[in-house]
Amino acid sequence: MTREQYILATQQNNLPRTENAQLYPVGIYGWRKRCLYFFVLLLLVTMIVNLAMTIWILKVMNFTMDGMGNLRVTKKGIRLEGISEFLLPLYVKEIHSRKDSPLVLQSDRNVTVNARNHMGQLTGQLTVGTEGAVFGHSVETPHIRAEPSQDLKLESPTRSLIMEAPRGVQVSAAAGDFKATCRKELHLQSTEGEIFLNSDTIRLGNLPTGSFASSSPSSSNSRQTVYELCVCPNGKLYLSPAGVSSTCQSSSNICLWN
Repeated sequence: MTREQYILATQQNNLPRTENAQLYPVGIYGWRKRCLYFFVLLLLVTMIVNLAMTIWILKVMNFTMDGMGNLRVTKKGIRLEGISEFLLPLYVKEIHSRKDSPLVLQSDRNVTVNARNHMGQLTGQLTVGTEGAVFGHSVETPHIRAEPSQDLKLESPTRSLIMEAPRGVQVSAAAGDFKATCRKELHLQSTEGEIFLNSDTIRLGNLPTGSFASSSPSSSNSRQTVYELCVCPNGKLYLSPAGVSSTCQSSSNICLWN
């Protein structure tokens, strides 16, 4: 092949073939393009709103590295500052306040504190209602007092009320009266010491009065104003008309009464 034939053949191969050429558009056009831009814009707006809400929640709830709001997580446990509200039961091992502030538990109805063992059985219960505190079992405390200008009342409506301590129980009413009432029997017992009643006036009301036959008619007609306090072997107290000597033996038949 000569040089001229080579150049001619090369030029013929490089010529465009316009008779079979077709053009295909590449990309998204029309309503598809508008929908894509709309969804991208909607996604961007949603992300901005979510970010703004997250920042607002963090700001309002006061989230920090130690906790959120009034709640702080420390090495010794959880610390709450200020007023906190619990809508569900709270299970804790110990609750105490700061040394310079009281601990206040407040509810629209009753406040109930339960103590359970490892089996889930109820071993102790404290219920604070409108009339005071109700304990389901025994209570161990060094001091019980009422609010200023309020009465302190300990009662057991259906069972017995027992107060005991290894070194004694002290009951005092500095500015009021002390009153102990029961339906059946009131026991004051001291195993190793004595029961000491110290007061200017000690009154024992509704004691039964015994009587005896007097040898002096004039004395029997006179109004009796002085009585002697007598004690039965079972500890029952009764009154006997006072005489020159003790008259308890003369009216001791009252000890046989129920």
